[in-house]
Amino acid sequence: MSHWKQKLLTNWHVMRVMRLGIGIMMIGMGIQSRDLAIGLFSIFFLYQAVTDTGCCGAGACNTPMPRKPQGATDEVAEYEEIK
Repeated sequence: MSHWKQKLLTNWHVMRVMRLGIGIMMIGMGIQSRDLAIGLFSIFFLYQAVTDTGCCGAGACNTPMPRKPQGATDEVAEYEEIK
């Protein structure tokens, strides 16, 4: 299976279906009102649905886990309560 065909046919989730629905609805609105701006904006939503990307791209909103500094250990610090 080619890469694009596999990407198009797999991994459908709620947000991807919503983007597809919004894109199709906006294309209909753009044609009905003869508004080019709505038509172009609908292409944006359809592109996101087809390529399974969001506004931030492919996982660009995720932040990486912080790395441990070199020489750091998982030792538990001991504390003494002072009254």
